Amino acid sequence: MTTEATLSSTSASPTARRLWTRARGVALAVVLLLTAAVVIATIRSDARHGALDPRSADPKGSRAVAELLADRGVDTRVVTTLDEARAASAADTTVLVAAPDLLTHGQQSWLHSATTGTGGRTILIAPGSYSVERLVPGVTADPATSLDSELAPDCALPAAQRAGTADLGGIRYTTTHLNADECYPSERLATLLRVPETTGDGDTVVLGAPDILYNERLDEQGNASLALQLLGSRPHLVWYLPSLSDTSAADEDDERSFFDLLPSGWLWGTLQLFIAAALAALWRARRLGPLVPEKLPVAIRASETVEGRARLYRKANARDRAAAALRSTTRTRLAPLVGVPVSQAHAPEALLPALSAHLHNHGDGQALPSLLFGPPPGDDAALISLADQLDALEREVRRP
Repeated sequence: MTTEATLSSTSASPTARRLWTRARGVALAVVLLLTAAVVIATIRSDARHGALDPRSADPKGSRAVAELLADRGVDTRVVTTLDEARAASAADTTVLVAAPDLLTHGQQSWLHSATTGTGGRTILIAPGSYSVERLVPGVTADPATSLDSELAPDCALPAAQRAGTADLGGIRYTTTHLNADECYPSERLATLLRVPETTGDGDTVVLGAPDILYNERLDEQGNASLALQLLGSRPHLVWYLPSLSDTSAADEDDERSFFDLLPSGWLWGTLQLFIAAALAALWRARRLGPLVPEKLPVAIRASETVEGRARLYRKANARDRAAAALRSTTRTRLAPLVGVPVSQAHAPEALLPALSAHLHNHGDGQALPSLLFGPPPGDDAALISLADQLDALEREVRRP
């Protein structure tokens, strides 16, 4: 029975081949997911490389409009930090913000304060509700975007009148500024706003879509005319491309935790799921009460238990524990035979005198202390000899 149990345990133990058989499905799924992620990231990075970058010749880049502006004497400088954009704000400069929604609330407030009152022009490309209200107070982004891309000016702005139909669309805006130019309307909401400052010649232009700046769309409709007029009103153009490396984004007052980013509905839904899971656990859990003993499904003989424990001791080279177990068991069995309570069986001062008095024919009484309370054996042969001596001692005590 012991040999069968050992073989069964050995055969059931996991091997490298079995582990690979079990894990190869998961490993294959992980490899496929990683491969798909790399492919998607590569495709997206190629498709979005240089988007709205005046140095990029990609279809979504803006190098063409930058070169046309250079032919008309307008120099274009690319900046990637808010400090550079703020420092460049001046009456003879147009500051174009390519991705306003990437700015934090603190950055939006700083940019608005830096560009207000300078007499220059600020152009915002497709700002959403997250940014437009801070960058241009009094302007609101409509949640419904325009379904049309080719729109007529339908306003008195000279640049729009000269350009004619252009590819605007995108985000639509409403404003409380009475003197603002609301152009290229879609369902009566403007997709291009020009908000002049109350004092000076400065203004802010809000574009609902970046299409008129793309290389692939510049030669369509009146896109080139409108882009050159809006971006070329000043001799200097600062093209601000917000980046993640900008240290000004680390604003402690603007930091939001993971739970702040989750919609409120998700939080309430998660709480309801936890409550439902707790109720289900209480319903299906075992009832509390006293422990109930259960019979073992298989009766195991004592000899098999001894052999199994002995094999474990031998595998771990635990001769000290094996010797301690043999001596402790022998002392427990000998104590009642010589009139010593079991509670004092492991006390040398109580067990040894009574045992010596009981053994009339035992060879050397001086060997009892080392036999029952001595140090652990040094090797397997000494352990076997100790077991034989303890067995002989017990037989001697039991002899009538």
